[in-house]
This record gives sequence, structure tokens and C-alpha cells, in this order.
Amino acid sequence: MLIDALQYNNWSENIFKQLQAGGVTAVHVTIAYHEDFRETVENIIRWNRRFEQFPELIQPTGSAEEVRNAERENRTAIIFGCQNCSPLEDDIGLVEVLHQLGIRFIQLSYNNQSLLATGCYESEDPGITRMGRQVIREMNRVGMVVDMSHSAERSTLEAIELSERPIAITHANPSFWHSALRNKSNEVLLKLSQSGGMLGFSMYPHHLKDKSECTLEGFCEMVARTAELMGVERIGFGSDLCQDQPDSVVEWMRNGTWTRETDYGEGSAGQAGFPNQPEWFHDNRDFPKILKGLREIGFSETEVEGISGKNWLRFFEQSFGPKIPLA
Repeated sequence: MLIDALQYNNWSENIFKQLQAGGVTAVHVTIAYHEDFRETVENIIRWNRRFEQFPELIQPTGSAEEVRNAERENRTAIIFGCQNCSPLEDDIGLVEVLHQLGIRFIQLSYNNQSLLATGCYESEDPGITRMGRQVIREMNRVGMVVDMSHSAERSTLEAIELSERPIAITHANPSFWHSALRNKSNEVLLKLSQSGGMLGFSMYPHHLKDKSECTLEGFCEMVARTAELMGVERIGFGSDLCQDQPDSVVEWMRNGTWTRETDYGEGSAGQAGFPNQPEWFHDNRDFPKILKGLREIGFSETEVEGISGKNWLRFFEQSFGPKIPLA
């Protein structure tokens, strides 16, 4: 079983076939960055057309059992998520509605300050807001995962503490390896692990040591060090793959509708385009290379199976259903 906890590709039949060829059982796909509720629904409508067009390759998924079904049928389970809280607008009732529409992850902030939390690019981090506390509680109730991948330190630590269910950092790396703003401190990773949360390792070059020149051996060594810190059962993949996207999509991701200026983003050297992927991970067909690298660096077969997908599957089992009240 192989699960990737974050991709934002220019989806096509070719990419769906690559998912199948790479053995990807399930993938968490971004359906909103800065979209409001109505625009997010339009993105879901487009996904519904894809499910109709390619039923032999992909299926909509909202539970761990549906992931298992996809594995048995040799299809890829598609799990919806939002990289910002903008689809909630300012209405807490939309948390439940979005869950009913199949969304299972929402980031509380995307780089900037939001109504719920602070993003990692802000100079000050006042933490989770009043509305954020209420939204976390509601997400816990309905079975929506709190994702803090693009959030700042204090906000992330408070989310871990406030959430009654484990949260996720679906796509980031440890800052001890590479000090990008998006990567996470040892304190965050320890608290995440102790609370039962999950970290998905990113293969996006700006999150990698040496960026596009990062070696597979270096990446696998980072995974091993993180396993020593967090425990091997709390880690998996969240590649942040943005395959076949035009460079204009980077501007949308970073700029949204909040600025007229070009936000080049950390590590982009004043260039608005996508960086080159490392040579060992161009697309989903390259996952077997990473699994081989993990074995070669000393992970057991059971540990590789956990990192590959079983850790995420266990997390889905705990997270996607409604919270059962105490009797």
C-alpha cells in the first residue's frame, strides 16, 4: 500500500495511469487554495467528471475502508483536501457541509494570517484565533483533519494542543535538515508525534536540502533521523507534487486574490515558476526508488510498509469518521 498525503497536479488520464503504474493506492488532492465555497464546489464538480471519465483508474474516497477497496480493485483512491480555510468563508456550518462533500483535510492557514490561524510567512504569530478554536472543535466532531503544513510555529503548537483528535502536517520536512520557513521544528515534530499526529515528507524542491540537487540518499537519511525523533509509525509521504502545472499556477498559489504584487515565495530566487524536481522523483512512477532507498539505509520491510502507506491508513481510520460522544 502506498499513500501520498498531498499532490496538486494538472490532473489528466496520463497522470492517473502514472499513479497506477507507481502503485499509489491513495492520494490527498488539493481542491482549494484561495477559492471561496462556491468555487470549491465547482472544483468538486470537475472532479466528479473525472470520476465518470476514468472509473477504472480513480475513485472518490472518504474513509479508510474505501482506500482498502481501491487497493483491491487496483484503482487510486482520491481524497479531497483544502490548503486554506477560505472555502469556510466565515461560516462554521460549512465545516460539516464540506465534510459531506467529501473533504477530509483543511489547512487552517496558507502562508498568511487567516480567520483561524497564522501562516508561516507572517512576522508575528498570535496563535489560533477565537474562530479557529471553534472550527477545530467542529472539525473534530465531524471527522475532518486539521492540517498545519503552511502554518506558523505557535499556531501549530496550539492546534496540536487544542485538537481532541490528532492533527496532520501533510507536506513538510524537519527544519533540522533544511531551514525553510515551511519546515517544522523539533518541538513541533515531538508534540505532533506525542499527540498521535502524522508528518508527510515533502519532495518539493524548496523544502529539500540542496533543493533540486537533493540526493535520494540524503532524503532517506533525513527520513531515518526523523523516525528516531518521532517514531517510525508517525511518518509517511506528502510529496507536494505539482506535475504538469503551468508556471502561472505558482502565482495563483502564492498570490491568490490578496495582493497585486508578485509573491515569489521562499527559496525561489525571484522567479515565479516551478523548480525542477530532484532526479529521483519526477512523478508517481518513481516512488519505488524511494522505497528501495529506505530499505538500503536500514529500514525493515515492516517499517517501509508503514512509511509507504500503512501509517496513513491507520491515521485515516482514526480521523475520517464522526467523533463518537461518550455515553
